[in-house]
Amino acid sequence: MNQQTPDSRPDFASDFSSATRGLRHVFVNRLAVEASIGIHRHEKQNKQTIWLTVDAAVLENTDAPEDIEDVVCYENICKIATALATEGHIDLVETLAERLADRLMEDPRLVQIRVQIEKPEAIAEAASVGIAISRLRG
Repeated sequence: MNQQTPDSRPDFASDFSSATRGLRHVFVNRLAVEASIGIHRHEKQNKQTIWLTVDAAVLENTDAPEDIEDVVCYENICKIATALATEGHIDLVETLAERLADRLMEDPRLVQIRVQIEKPEAIAEAASVGIAISRLRG
């Protein structure tokens, strides 16, 4: 299996203009989940590891957060992502990405989300393959 390294994380927060607009990026990087996903027979019969990466942009208010209820919590993002990825077989990674983006955007504090789903074992010659989508509120 391919090794995850911290420097292999896509730099979603590299848009420096977000800092001047007062955005906070809450992220989960390559959450490993065993999921039943794919169109091929072997993918329908056996679960495989997928990596879920989420970057959620939240408008900052003027006060520094002091309580967990004041922030979008990355632990909750992990729970939601895992639940969606493991609730049953999904044919396409695109479907899971859309479901996850839609579910997370139910939180009105989010102004933008990026969801990336990788299959590290799908193509032997590639470190991983997958899909990335972005959604912007409004």
